[in-house]
Amino acid sequence: MSKTVLIVDDSIYMRMLIKQAVEKIGYTVVAEAANGASAIELALEHEPDLITLDNVMPDMFGAEVLKTFKAEGLTSEVIVISAVGQKSIIEKEKALGIAEFIVKPFTEEQLIDVITNVMQSKAA
Repeated sequence: MSKTVLIVDDSIYMRMLIKQAVEKIGYTVVAEAANGASAIELALEHEPDLITLDNVMPDMFGAEVLKTFKAEGLTSEVIVISAVGQKSIIEKEKALGIAEFIVKPFTEEQLIDVITNVMQSKAA
């Protein structure tokens, strides 16, 4: 069975780029969210293997979404993808359980490498 992915980004263009990359490696995108509230709702509904999470959305920050995932006991791997790559933010989110942090802009190859590494280490 292929791995399932929830893509969370307020930019439709970013969601499209991420979707192309994850589908290229045979994963199934089960849902896409443009804001934190729908990200939480869709994550709890689908319980995907992987969530790509934008850090700055119209309604909340990635850390707030991560705290909710943790409180709800969600076991999905989370890769934060953000244009804001300050060390303090990355450390705070790693403490909240993210698997990896990718700074925008990135190449499709970088994204695929990170996803593959995260999912292989989860399987190990």
